[in-house]
Amino acid sequence: MVNVLHTVFGVLGNAFGLFLFLAPTITFKRIVIKRSTEQFSGIPYVMTLLNCLLSAWYGLPFVSPNNILVTIINGAGAGIETIYVLIFILFAPKREKAKISGLLALILSVFGAVVLISMLALHGNGRKLFCGSAATIFSIIMYASPLSIMRMVIKTKSVEYMPFFLSLFVFLCGTSWFIYGLIGRDPFLAIPNGFGCGLGTMQLILYAIYRKNKGEITHKGVTDESLEMGTKNQENN
Repeated sequence: MVNVLHTVFGVLGNAFGLFLFLAPTITFKRIVIKRSTEQFSGIPYVMTLLNCLLSAWYGLPFVSPNNILVTIINGAGAGIETIYVLIFILFAPKREKAKISGLLALILSVFGAVVLISMLALHGNGRKLFCGSAATIFSIIMYASPLSIMRMVIKTKSVEYMPFFLSLFVFLCGTSWFIYGLIGRDPFLAIPNGFGCGLGTMQLILYAIYRKNKGEITHKGVTDESLEMGTKNQENN
C-alpha cells in the first residue's frame, strides 16, 4: 500500500509539475510575437533550468534509487526551460542577452561540476547526500522566486500579475512531491517541496484576499510593467 501511494503521488507530481513548467508559455508567446523581451527577466528560467537538471540527476537510479519519476518530470522540465532560455536570449537586448548567456554558461558549469564530482569522487550515500543537497538548495530558490510578486500583491492590493492557475499548480506540485518525499522518507524531496507547498498556500490565500482587486493598481507610482511576473523595473537599472 505504501509503494502504491508513493507511486500515485509521484505520478500526480509529474502531472502538476508539467502544468507548472508550461505555465510561462503565454509569456513566451508574447515575446515571440513582439520580438522583444520587454521588461521580462530571464533569470528565473535559467535558475529553474539548473534546478531541473540537478533534480533529474538526483532521481537517477545510481544516485537515488526508486526516484525515477523525479527524473522523468525534471528531464521534461529541463527541455522546456531550455527552450524558454534560448527564446529569451534570441529576443533580448544586447546587454540582457550577454547577462543571460553568461548565467546560462555558469549554471551549466555548476551542473557539470556536480555530475563529475558525484561520479568520480563519491559513491553510495555520499553521492546521494551531495546531489540531494545541491538539488534541495536550488529547488528552494526556484520556489522562492515568486516572493517578490507576493510582496507586490500585498503592496498594491492587486492580483493582476499573480495568475491564479500558476499559484494553484505551485501548491499542487509542491504538495504532491512533499507527500511523495515523506512516504519515501527522502528529506531531499520533502524539504524543498514542503517549502513549495507552504508558498503555494500563501499565494492562494493572497489571491482569495485580493481577487476582487484584479486589474486595479492601488499603490501610487507603481506601473503595470513593474507588476509583471518575472519582470524587472527598468527605471531602477
